[in-house]
Formats: sequence, structure tokens, C-alpha cells
Amino acid sequence: MAGFEAFLGEINDFLWGPPMLVLLCGTHLFLTFRLGIIQKHIPLGIRLSLSRSAKAPGDISSFAALMTALAATIGTGNIVGVATAVAAGGPGAVLWMWLTGVFGIATKYAEGLLAVKYRRTNAQGEMCGGPMYALEYGLKCRWLAVLFAAFCAIAAFGIGNMVQANSLAVLMQDTFHMPRLVTGCIITLMTGVVILGGIRSIARVCEALVPFMAIFYVLGCLYLLIVHLDRIPQTLNTIFSCAFTGHAAIGGFIGASMKDAVRYGVARGLFSNESGMGSAPIAAAAAKTTSPVEQALVSSTGTFWDTVVICALTGLVIVSSGQWVDGLNGASLTKAAFDEIPFVGPVILFVGLFTFVYSTILGWCYYGEKSIEYLFGVPAVKVYRAMWVVAVLLGSVLSLPLVWSFADCANAMMAIPNLISLLLLHKVIVRETRGYFKSRV
Repeated sequence: MAGFEAFLGEINDFLWGPPMLVLLCGTHLFLTFRLGIIQKHIPLGIRLSLSRSAKAPGDISSFAALMTALAATIGTGNIVGVATAVAAGGPGAVLWMWLTGVFGIATKYAEGLLAVKYRRTNAQGEMCGGPMYALEYGLKCRWLAVLFAAFCAIAAFGIGNMVQANSLAVLMQDTFHMPRLVTGCIITLMTGVVILGGIRSIARVCEALVPFMAIFYVLGCLYLLIVHLDRIPQTLNTIFSCAFTGHAAIGGFIGASMKDAVRYGVARGLFSNESGMGSAPIAAAAAKTTSPVEQALVSSTGTFWDTVVICALTGLVIVSSGQWVDGLNGASLTKAAFDEIPFVGPVILFVGLFTFVYSTILGWCYYGEKSIEYLFGVPAVKVYRAMWVVAVLLGSVLSLPLVWSFADCANAMMAIPNLISLLLLHKVIVRETRGYFKSRV
């Protein structure tokens, strides 16, 4: 097992080397400026997310689609992912995660637009969309669409399943001494009950769960930052300086270069907000809307809430706590930071992580099954759901390094064909965007 972990680590170093970082960040920057800094329309996107268009074609409301995407997006990347980035890349990784989110808003917008524009209706009358449909019907490149769908179906088991279950099981073991297998059995049962109902069942749970879990966790972070308000200036200085210089070894922290800060910040940023991966637009395609641009604006707010707000708060809490110098990693590092809240700190973290994990497992199941449906048809979905439930249990008991390495590899392989579609179809994205905003004048 140790040899396999080392092998995955080598693959990760290759996949997340300079070419991938240039492709991902370059796409973020290119689309940001090509679309006239679409980030300035986030307030409009938030307003649109609260509106409902019952007569428009689609399976669920725009708000439900956003909540389903946020359910899949807001997960362990916001809690454990930030901690692993700081532990491996130093405090400077927090800035690179944040910047990945800010510029990633443009990429998430572009993905959502293409998903709605090229979506199709399946034999059961349900909407199907995402990068595989944009690749097939937009670029006329079926083979690349098949690659994306295959990578997505596989990647879902990492980023959306085993990593989530593993992080929660570790936290439950450290906090309440509950065996990881027991935690796995509980999550497995809860997952199976909901996913049998398909997208409408998943969306109903996400609509109720996501707003509560996000507000609850954010309030906990704000409490810690207010209590340690005097540490904030030094925390910000540490984050910014380490982002461009790295950080020397200190205490139990083994040290990190600027390259490490960028590598882990960008990788965990992608893991957290999924901008560029092509996953969230699969949910966006199910929304009741007649405008690809409006749903794209709604979809882009997901990256804003996920990274620009929640990940930033988690990063500030972890760095300001000073616990990262003790050599802690993953959920243990975040737990140490939240232990500074008397009595209720561990409870806030547990509720936050439990709801984040559960909602992410539900949302990513939908992404994976839609990819399988594209590849093999509707009957294959039931088999995929059964495999999904089993993977939740397996993820709970596997080692953290193995699970995270697998997730990082799968994420990169999934992102490449999606980024290609965004770059080659950018003229379509720009044309649709300009047409929409001209009509609003």
C-alpha cells in the first residue's frame, strides 16, 4: 500500500506540474478578461438565484440547481482541503486558493453557459448537460466527450465520495472515538436512502441543508476571528509574504517553497470550488431556465460562496490559530483551530463537516451517474448508484494520503478535456454574453 501511495504521489507531481497550473490559471485569466471581468455581475447572479421560473424547461429551479452544485462544491475542500494545503504548502497556499476562486468565477460562468446551451432531454424527459454535451454538440468531438464523461465518473469516487467519507470518519474517531467503520456505515445508509430518488430527491435535501450548513459554519469562523481580532494583521502578513517566498521549517512544520504554496493552493482551490473541472454545470443543466447566461450567472455564484467566502474564512482561522506549525494535517489541524471555541468548538466543526460531507456525496453522485448515463444509457445508473454506496464505506476506512492522492489525479484528468472545450468554444460564450447584456440595456 505504501508503494502504491508513492506511485500516486509521483503521478500527482506530474499532473499538477507547471503545464497544468498554466492551463488552469491561464483559462481563468483568459475568460475573466475576454468576458469583460464577469465577476462584477456576481450581485446580479445572487439575485437571479433567488428567482423562480416555473414555466421554463428544466427539472428543478435555478436555486435548487445552485444548491445541488453548492452541496457538491462545499465539502471537505473547505475544511480539510484548506488544512492540507496549509500543512503542505504553508500559509501562502491560502492566498493562491483564494485567487483561484476569484478568477475561477469566470470559468464557472462559462461552464454553466455551455451546459444550458447544449443540454438535451433524455428518454425519461429529464435534462442532461455538461461538458460532454458541449464537447459533442458544440465542438463535434465525441471522443473527447467520452473521455470527459469517463474521467468524471471515476473522479466522482475520489473528490465526491471517498475523500468526503474519509475526512468525516477521521474527525469522528479523533473527537468522539467512534470507529471509522461505524461512521462509514451510518453515512452509507443515509446516502442510499436519498440517491434512490434521483435529482429531485437530491435537490430537495440540498435546498434545505446547504443554506443552514453554510451559515452555521461561517458563524463559527467569524466568532474565532473576532475573538482573535488582534492576530488578523499578522495573519494576513504571513499569508501574503509566504505566498511569494515560501516558509522555512518551524516547529513541526517541515517548510515549504513558493512552488509548494502555488501547487497546493491551486490544486486545493480547484478541489474546493471545482472551477475548470466541469462538474457543477452538470447540475446547472437541470435548471428551469430559458437563458444560458442567467443560469451561468447563478452558477458562478457557487465559486464566490465556496472559495471567496468560506475557504478564505477557514484559511484565516487555521493560520491565525498557529496550530499549523505543530505538524498537524487534515481534519486534525482544523479541529485544533476550532478547539479554541470553548465547549462548542468541536461541535461546530463536527456539524459543519458532517453536513458538508453528506451534501457533497449526494451532489457528486448526480454528477457521476449523469456521466455514466451519457456513456452507457439510463439502465447503467442503478449499477453506478450501488457502486457509489459501497465506495462511501470503503472511503471511511482507507488512509488519508491514498484517498487524497487518488482524488487529485482524477481531478486533473477530468479538468483537461473540460478546459479544452472552454477555450475552443470561448467565441460562443462571448457572443451569448454580449447579446444578453445588450438586451438588458
